[in-house]
Amino acid sequence: MSRAFNFSAGPAALPESVLVQVRDELLEWKGERASVMEVSHRGQAFIDCAAEAERDLRELMGVPEDYAVLFLQGGASLQFSMVPMNLLSAQASADYIVTGAWSQKAVKEAKRVGGVKIAASTEGENFARIPRQEELKLDPNAAYVHYTTNNTIFGTEFHYIPDVGSVPLVADTSSDMFSGPMDVSKFGLIYAGAQKNLAPAGLTLVIVRDDLLKRTPSSLPTMLQYGVHVENKSMYNTPPTYAVYIAGLVFEWLLAQGGVKAIEKKNIAKAALLYDYLDTTEFYRAPARKIDRSRMNVRFHLHDESLDSEFLVGAKAAGMDQLKGHRAVGGMRASIYNAMPREGVEALVAFMEEFRRRHA
Repeated sequence: MSRAFNFSAGPAALPESVLVQVRDELLEWKGERASVMEVSHRGQAFIDCAAEAERDLRELMGVPEDYAVLFLQGGASLQFSMVPMNLLSAQASADYIVTGAWSQKAVKEAKRVGGVKIAASTEGENFARIPRQEELKLDPNAAYVHYTTNNTIFGTEFHYIPDVGSVPLVADTSSDMFSGPMDVSKFGLIYAGAQKNLAPAGLTLVIVRDDLLKRTPSSLPTMLQYGVHVENKSMYNTPPTYAVYIAGLVFEWLLAQGGVKAIEKKNIAKAALLYDYLDTTEFYRAPARKIDRSRMNVRFHLHDESLDSEFLVGAKAAGMDQLKGHRAVGGMRASIYNAMPREGVEALVAFMEEFRRRHA
């Protein structure tokens, strides 16, 4: 059976060449006479593997020397708590820009720790757009400003970095990390669940500026302190070794593609191909405001929702899977992360047009 084009929002597609290498190294890895899943994280082979992954990550994103890179667990959902636990005191407040379900969840967890001010929210517009810079009501004394760079459910994405002055900027980049260049120096902390655009589920990436580590209260449980993980090079406890290994292979793949600038050009072209088609017909509609459309998660609806099931069945039969939209909004969602080849988007557009002709 041939592989389908996997449009899943996460866990998402991985580069096929990476999967082939993983398969080939499954039983015996780098002369260890064992799988990478079976070797000690304290052994030199895995220590070298993790160090190489970090070096490639730093090269890809241009991470400054005064930032630590952490390979953690718990997904972005744990970071909703770890960020305020480490950076927000009970007497202070943080600004949150709310543009979807994930930023809403981040707000909920931050409120358990300290004060939260909503700098902007597009909830009243069903999160169909990103707030403009001039709409942000920022507190110059905030502990930090938090936002979600890409919204998988609603299909919107920040195409600018909010200007927050001297306040540390914190970003959840789970679904668009490595999709293009990012000026890490403009952020205090960046985090991302790996299962979208980076590696299998189970790994969480954190990039944190060194000076922010001083904010962590000593009373915080050990496993929740960023500083502890920095001191132990992400190995205070057993890390998700297999996911770290695969992330390293994905970084190598990205570098071979020409880096994040080159992959961004491909992502822009893929997204344009699909959005341009959506804009030519009333049979489909894309709810997100055009200037805020996500390059990673293309959300669209059929004009007649009674055809949804038939559309999904037909797409699957044609070799395209995981196109059903999130349960909160319905419709369809095509997630076209880095690993999705242009051919997959071309196949989807061809199927959509053939489906439209049969039902228009």
